[in-house]
Amino acid sequence: MTQRTMRRSQAERDAVTVEIGYAFVSACFAAALVFGAVFGPALAFDLSGAFERGLAVAGGALAAAVFLLRVAHVLWRFGRRPGGGRAPHGGR
Repeated sequence: MTQRTMRRSQAERDAVTVEIGYAFVSACFAAALVFGAVFGPALAFDLSGAFERGLAVAGGALAAAVFLLRVAHVLWRFGRRPGGGRAPHGGR
């Protein structure tokens, strides 16, 4: 059997699910921090409407980019673990 046709164990499927959840939650947190850092001055100071909208757009764009990069980085690193990201079989 090739690696592609092998069935994954429940532990392997659980490991993938946990890793996807971790990637999503950590990416949301990182994106929120970036958006807050960019848009924060608009909340702290009395800025013009156009400048405030510009900060909101820039913060949203940067937050989206950070989100996608974080998810890709976490999942890429998980897939490159020894054994192809598979959970160890030590408990059997």
